[in-house]
Amino acid sequence: MDATEIMVDAHIPVDDRTSTLFEKINEERLRDALISCRAFQRLEDRGFVDQLCDHYSAFRRYFPKFITLNFECSVGTEPLLEAIKLARSLDADSKKRFPSDASCAFVPAAWLKALSKMDGSIDRRVWEIALAVAIRDALRSGDLHLARSRKHVSFWNLVYNESKWEEQKPKAYASLALPLKPTDMLSKLRTEYTDAVTIAKTELAANSFVSITDGKLHLKKADALKIPDSAKQLHHVIETNMRHIRIEDLLQEVDQACNFSREFRPLGGYKPRIKNLYITILANLIAQGTNLGIAAMANSVDSLTADMLQHVNQWFFGSETQNTVNAVLVDYHRTLPLSSIYGAGELSSSDGQRFGVQQSFLLASFYPRYFGYYDRAISLYTHTSDQYSVFSTQAISCGPREALYVLDGLLNNQTTLNPREHTTDTHGFTEQLFGLCYLLGFSFMPRLADLPDQRLYKFDRNIDMGDLEPLFEAPVDLALIREQWDQLVRVAASLKDKVAPAHVVLHRLVNASPSDRVAKALTALGRLVKTAYLLRYISDPALRRKVQKQLNRGESRHDLVKWLFFANRGVFRTGDLDEIMNKASCLSLLSNAVLVWNTIEMEKIIIKLRVSGQHVDDADIALSSPLPHRHVVPNGSYFNQPSQKQPSILLLRE
Repeated sequence: MDATEIMVDAHIPVDDRTSTLFEKINEERLRDALISCRAFQRLEDRGFVDQLCDHYSAFRRYFPKFITLNFECSVGTEPLLEAIKLARSLDADSKKRFPSDASCAFVPAAWLKALSKMDGSIDRRVWEIALAVAIRDALRSGDLHLARSRKHVSFWNLVYNESKWEEQKPKAYASLALPLKPTDMLSKLRTEYTDAVTIAKTELAANSFVSITDGKLHLKKADALKIPDSAKQLHHVIETNMRHIRIEDLLQEVDQACNFSREFRPLGGYKPRIKNLYITILANLIAQGTNLGIAAMANSVDSLTADMLQHVNQWFFGSETQNTVNAVLVDYHRTLPLSSIYGAGELSSSDGQRFGVQQSFLLASFYPRYFGYYDRAISLYTHTSDQYSVFSTQAISCGPREALYVLDGLLNNQTTLNPREHTTDTHGFTEQLFGLCYLLGFSFMPRLADLPDQRLYKFDRNIDMGDLEPLFEAPVDLALIREQWDQLVRVAASLKDKVAPAHVVLHRLVNASPSDRVAKALTALGRLVKTAYLLRYISDPALRRKVQKQLNRGESRHDLVKWLFFANRGVFRTGDLDEIMNKASCLSLLSNAVLVWNTIEMEKIIIKLRVSGQHVDDADIALSSPLPHRHVVPNGSYFNQPSQKQPSILLLRE
């Protein structure tokens, strides 16, 4: 830089610039600077590719075997399949030279400089690594698939095939309450969209939440929910008046109320011959749900052994059994009078809670934000109703967007809850999810941290946006939605009828190639639905309060989980997914049992307060979480007191 400044300095005569340069900078320093600049240029041009090439030998341990898989391709992906065949032939014949005319269409543009050697030939290392990246992306989008795979099959093998769809179509349209003609759907959506635009326009000047400055949306205040002092005081009174109880006693009292233990039936009709079966089942539930583990629990109960607990865990704690037991708890809680104050079970939210994992396995991933650069983590993704009950639990990776798993919990709900509105945070949102939720009859209402940066889309060019005009992009392609309407309904019906897991289908649609017209149509529909929702969100304080209140319910449940899942510092020691899901499901059972017990106790406290003449407003109750937890004792030695209840398991009666 110093040399360049001297050479372009207008105050120095042109003929004197070279001599001036070497007076101030000797030739050796100048050559060193040139070498450094070349190194920086190479780092900028191909630093990432060089890092990949450094691992080429390890890459070659797996890649030759990987490309022998029987890949199939969609229309337009044939050149990629030809490149795979070329890589196979090069591996089969080690003496075969790399052809100079090999297809490089799949190589990223940023890699092209690194692709060519000094003599102009193709660097096979870069070419093969680029091929691997292209295969990965094509598998994600579905342009490349494997006929015998459960996850990477052709997209249309995931949903109803053509013949089955023609058979199911009339029933599907009726069950989804969708019109056969796309014009009827677009007409309805246009009305909702236009109403949202009109309200947002007319109330923009008086809007205390947002304003438009220099063509951009600005928040005047945060959309956090304000809790009145009266609600805080009521919560404090309730929390301090809760009687302390051990977790095993809590479970037995809840079982007396709703008899959830009757659903712990052994797999395959097996008849156990274990003494203290009832206590053993509850002890195993606590051992898994607190992360204590079977060995530690056996040391904490005099009458139980590790073999007894392992036996019960194997035969009585299948995933279907746990789902059934959880449904009993959720459905019973819904019948309690106090639960209706919180909601009718028609609103829900979902969020992930991260936990450390000591062993490496497929779902474990590094999550530097909370766990540093060396410790792996996993996320437990739960769906929480407006009555605070958890009706779905999934173990997922921290890597992908949580939005992929929103529909799984909603569609696999086995309780009597009927959530029709659902909210998430920013990580649980995509435009494609907006579209699928609309088709499936769910109102998707996320709270977006990047709200001012969200793009809004026009329905058509003729709608007058007024002062909102700078916020809008070009209109979406309505013709594409009309063209692909039947295929969009086909996908939605397949999800509702559980033909394929929702997260697998959504993952394909989110990662689809630009040429995929179904994915583009879903994105266009989602953009319209998202725009109408965001316009309502910025102009409707009641909607913002509803969304924030529900998200707060999920956060309060996270606090309870940290309290219950205390052992081993809340870290999963195992890398076995089935064992992790077993613990996660038991943790949800424990939290729902605490919810039931707390709700019953809260009702007693509130009745006493009202009888004593104190005014307790239902609005304050609705803002007081039924998940206080410091009165619950999850650790120590268990079952020291004799059970107050005879075992209620159906098999024992028989």
